[in-house]
Amino acid sequence: MHIDHVGLSVGDLDAQLAWYQEAFGFAVANPFALESLGLRGAFLLGPDDLAIELLERTGSVHRRPATSAPDELLAQGWGHLCLRVDDITAVYQRLLAAGAGPVSGPAPSPEPGVRFAYLTDPEGNFIELVDRGRPVSA
Repeated sequence: MHIDHVGLSVGDLDAQLAWYQEAFGFAVANPFALESLGLRGAFLLGPDDLAIELLERTGSVHRRPATSAPDELLAQGWGHLCLRVDDITAVYQRLLAAGAGPVSGPAPSPEPGVRFAYLTDPEGNFIELVDRGRPVSA
């Protein structure tokens, strides 16, 4: 079993699709709309079968963004999207240049040999980057 996709509710579907495409190089696939619900969505496709579904629904509200990774854990529910990368410093800098919000830069993780960083997308959604520095066996 593996995760098929992660869903993210957004306020501006078009802007968020454009940002994730620019920042990560994701391809957009399968846009859809359910007009009776005021719902639009599309999938972002990345390497290694990564799929993120962005969903925009009329009337949705964004919870107040946290200012730190520990504060993000004060709200229950899914807290962040974590992406494994090979060069955390380069990816972190590239995302900042693309408009990501800085939260905490690359640093050693509590897990030995691992580095991690946090930032936000333009709507304040938390993204964790993790660089394990070695292949992880399944």
